[in-house]
Amino acid sequence: MARDTLFSGESKNVEYKVTLPDKSEKYMKTIVAFANTQGGKLVVGIDDKTHEIVGVENEILFQVMDGIANAVSDSCMPQIIPDIEPQTVDGKTVIVVSVEAGKNRPYYLKSKGKENGTYIRVAGTSRQAFPEKIRELEMEGARISWDELTCVGYSVSDEATERLCQDIENFRKKAGMTEHSVKKEQLINWKILKQSEGQVMATNAYALLTSDYFPFSKTQCAVFKGTDRAVFLDKREFTGPIYAQIESAVDFVLRNIRLGARIDGLVRKEKYELPLEAIREMIINAHCHRNLLDESCIQVAVYDDRLEVTSPGGLYNGLTYEEVMNGHSKIRNKAIANIFSQMGLVEAWGSGIKRILNAAKEYGLLEPKFQEFDNMFRVELFRDSLPMTLENKNIGETSEKHRRNIGEASEKQETVDFNSTQLEILKLLMENNRLSAVKLAEKIGVASRNIENNIKKLKELDILVRHGSPKNGYWEVIDCSEKNDEDTE
Repeated sequence: MARDTLFSGESKNVEYKVTLPDKSEKYMKTIVAFANTQGGKLVVGIDDKTHEIVGVENEILFQVMDGIANAVSDSCMPQIIPDIEPQTVDGKTVIVVSVEAGKNRPYYLKSKGKENGTYIRVAGTSRQAFPEKIRELEMEGARISWDELTCVGYSVSDEATERLCQDIENFRKKAGMTEHSVKKEQLINWKILKQSEGQVMATNAYALLTSDYFPFSKTQCAVFKGTDRAVFLDKREFTGPIYAQIESAVDFVLRNIRLGARIDGLVRKEKYELPLEAIREMIINAHCHRNLLDESCIQVAVYDDRLEVTSPGGLYNGLTYEEVMNGHSKIRNKAIANIFSQMGLVEAWGSGIKRILNAAKEYGLLEPKFQEFDNMFRVELFRDSLPMTLENKNIGETSEKHRRNIGEASEKQETVDFNSTQLEILKLLMENNRLSAVKLAEKIGVASRNIENNIKKLKELDILVRHGSPKNGYWEVIDCSEKNDEDTE
């Protein structure tokens, strides 16, 4: 660890002690917590409040180091072997106790036992692990993936199996992968199904891929007014097979962000304000890497300034934030990850973060933000604050109306603010111009309030006009192409 990082303050991976406490348990919690998470360093001889380097007297230096080694050996289970060394800083000697992320988890204090003596690092503190976290640590230590375990009480049906196999084939075809028939035997090879004593049994992954059996397996989606969660504009909850949840969640986001269009010659090219690749990657990664022992749901939130995807569970099995950003990956849900790869949803291990970053950069957006909390991981993709534009290169004189509105120019640029919901509204009203907001909401699958807000926007843009009474009237959709022609005559 670089000097400026080690001595710039306490963090998730660094803790200071001005002197060793009389009771070793007070700092053994930190040693255990480092081993259970991403490793770290305990530095003795620095004031944790002022960051002043006090140092350890040379007369007692090796005595203190021996005491730390003995305390770790006597107090911790399974065995932790730290690296303990002196280091000179600004003419003073400190002791640096380095603990690696352990492989034989969970680590705990012998005196308290596993249930009460297991600790993890949260921000800059060591906290007692909750039962569900201890269970995950146990599975990490045993190299067991929860999604590969038998789902007791869940039956394997021919109908569900055939539908899953067919969906896998369809996804492969859509992804441009080599087409081949998927049968029950492949699901057994991929550890989606288990075979024992002539019986075929479901795994937890099979249940996740074929039903809404687990209450926590759902994707909660919402649109908020502004930049916080104070006011809902729309919210939906998707259940069922997790790959279907992914598709529904992506569609939800696309319905609630702007869709711009560019007229290039005679070709109209549509483009969302956020890169589709990044949206899909964020939601796929959330499902692929979530902690399935945590009963929280995946959340997808659209704000005025960003798209935010939050998944239960922090980084897995000692993986550090720096490693994630450099493309390293540790697979939490092996069966799900494998099936996503077979379906073409995952292209290359460890590439998800880079794909999101690259897609945002190509779009000219601010760099996405990645946050790890105690029990969740969040990705934020920032929206462009400027509205999308509809650009149309015209020929000949610019109309007087256009000059008044925009100014004399040889190239027309008309600001529009269409999102996917608005396009669906226009499409449905062109088919039936007497549909009410309630009916539109039912057909599109969004809240009535969302429809009303979008209709108001379309009316402001002079794209939608209401004729007659609210009860017996009808809608007129102004042809956008004709409107453009009028402006360029």
